[in-house]
Amino acid sequence: MKTDIIKIFLTAIAYMTMTVCAWAQSGLEGTWHGELSVPGGSLMLVFHLDPVECTIDSPDQGAYGIPAELKTLNSAKAHVEVPSLGASFEGNLMFGLLVGKFKQSGLEFPMSLKRGDIERKRPQTPAGPYPYASEEVTFTNPEDGAVLSGTLTYPSDYGCETPVVLLVSGSGLQNRDEEIYSHKPFLVIADHLARNGIASLRYDDRSFGKSTGNAVGATTETFKKDALAGLEFLRSLGKFSKIGLAGHSEGGTIAFLLAGEGKTDFIISLAGTATDGATVLVEQNRKILKGNGIPESAVDDYCEVLAKLYADPDMTAEELGKLAAGLAPDMKQNIMSVRETKDPWVQHFISFDPGEAIRKIACPVMALNGENDVQVIADSNIPVLHELLKDNGKNMIKIYPGLNHLFQHSETGMPDEYGKIEETMSTEVLDDMTNWIKAL
Repeated sequence: MKTDIIKIFLTAIAYMTMTVCAWAQSGLEGTWHGELSVPGGSLMLVFHLDPVECTIDSPDQGAYGIPAELKTLNSAKAHVEVPSLGASFEGNLMFGLLVGKFKQSGLEFPMSLKRGDIERKRPQTPAGPYPYASEEVTFTNPEDGAVLSGTLTYPSDYGCETPVVLLVSGSGLQNRDEEIYSHKPFLVIADHLARNGIASLRYDDRSFGKSTGNAVGATTETFKKDALAGLEFLRSLGKFSKIGLAGHSEGGTIAFLLAGEGKTDFIISLAGTATDGATVLVEQNRKILKGNGIPESAVDDYCEVLAKLYADPDMTAEELGKLAAGLAPDMKQNIMSVRETKDPWVQHFISFDPGEAIRKIACPVMALNGENDVQVIADSNIPVLHELLKDNGKNMIKIYPGLNHLFQHSETGMPDEYGKIEETMSTEVLDDMTNWIKAL
């Protein structure tokens, strides 16, 4: 489950049509970047000052190309407004810097921009030449004809005894590398597996990258069937000894579901949810709100109302308004907007409980969670797995100290850290995965 909502003080982006204006060349055109200091941390912003197509990026939050409007751009001054954020930046050129203020929601923060873009260091991203082979493949979900495009990677010592792993991404449409904040965790995993004698298949989500199919109205059940098509494709090749599935977040939950149906020889769940969706979302909100410095009493009140709403999704606006009457105005507004959300994925997730599927699993299970994960809480999910999973002598259930939802070493585990951390994935996790598979 990835955080795909950009927020600066919990403000959601609604992408808007850009205003195009004609400007004379000023010398300030081009890319500028700077760090915005906000309560609870800092946020890197990148401004693309283009008279025709002005945009900003928030790399720390994985958001790029946010439409903006140039109000002023001359040799000494730049004024940019971002309607979708209700924000603006205005700065004057001083000693090669644009020195000014960032404004949003009535608040002002000093900010200075340097010319040029930022470079993210991602030292674990593999670079060729590779000591293994890869090929482009496609497979089809027979239910709706979606064609999933992916990369099948073979180790250099490939043979009939080689195991293969299908990699299944978390929520939100992603490419085959599960790319987020310039990190490519699935590419890192595939590379590590191949160097240790294990094949893998990773693929673009439906309607994303090179894959086709309709993602509108898709739920976890839809993505489960896509993953099943991938498993059946691998089995049809007749090239591998064991066929497993390694899923991250929602992909980890899909691993539980397919294992419960007996569709795979082994599974690895990387922060997969083991409790019902409503519980997951309430706990996630609690952790993230507290991490953003919201008083505990206010968080408790908000989460109590949220839990009641999830328990009764048909609750009227009037009924919810009465429950939320004591909340701060911004929290009340947010809870009312949650009620209005009719996204099929969310509605399915709220009512979904993987417990019964987990109870039926007979194949070996490796279930990993990070201690600092604020999206899938380890202390809530791991005990459920211990209770429901049959002990077959090969299961490995583990919590890693200091790791976040992406299995990076972290300080807080909050989503705003993901892009700032250079590590893509803990080497301990990578080693544990390969060693466990090879021992099966």
